[in-house]
Amino acid sequence: MMYLTGFHAIEERIKSGLSCGPLLVAKAGPRANEIVTLAVNNKIRLERTGKYDLDGLAPDNRGIALQVSERSSADSSGSAEINLENFLTKLEESNIQNALVLILDEITDPHNYGAILRSCDQFGVDLVISRNRRNAKHAGIISQTSSGTASWVPQAEIPNLVRAMEDLKEAGFWIYGADMEGEAVYKKDLKGRIALVLGGEGSGISRLLRERCDGFAGIPSSGRIDSLNVSVAAGVLLYEVKRQREK
Repeated sequence: MMYLTGFHAIEERIKSGLSCGPLLVAKAGPRANEIVTLAVNNKIRLERTGKYDLDGLAPDNRGIALQVSERSSADSSGSAEINLENFLTKLEESNIQNALVLILDEITDPHNYGAILRSCDQFGVDLVISRNRRNAKHAGIISQTSSGTASWVPQAEIPNLVRAMEDLKEAGFWIYGADMEGEAVYKKDLKGRIALVLGGEGSGISRLLRERCDGFAGIPSSGRIDSLNVSVAAGVLLYEVKRQREK
């Protein structure tokens, strides 16, 4: 079992309707009491426990902790799991032309993963795709860093990112890799069905995925270091997509 301890993370998980509970309560201040009320209203079971016991289960708690299953109807980052095939079928059936997908290639730092999900929620990403078993896998850190948005952002964990890219292309997506040497992102036409690929910390986008990108988008900068943190880059790129689509 895993435990969410951040107030926002707990709130959003309860509001999402995803399986969770019980809510363990050791010492409830005003903010924690609001969450207790929310849990009761959503029929989440409460368990009173001692502070020492709660510290042993969830050391960074603030008097409360929400128990979540490692594997249930949700994936380990706390979000409802989406099937890529079903996602693409829905696009076709609904004739949706504007769609935004983010492909994460070996993002291993859960802080980065959570921060990326927060940007995905803010800028309207329709689906986040990552490789199962090898991406960031710490539910508590991801949910807390994402301020609870991990419970809302649609995610698909799949074994083969190359195949996912091929399926996206067949569905009419243009795929651009994030690369500091790429064409300035504001020069790209990012309307329609677009997928962006972000590479892992330090390693970048893997060769097989690079070979299947339709092009590369860079973020012009004048800094003294060679690149932005991947979660910061994600926010900049996603903002540009939103900006172009709202013109």
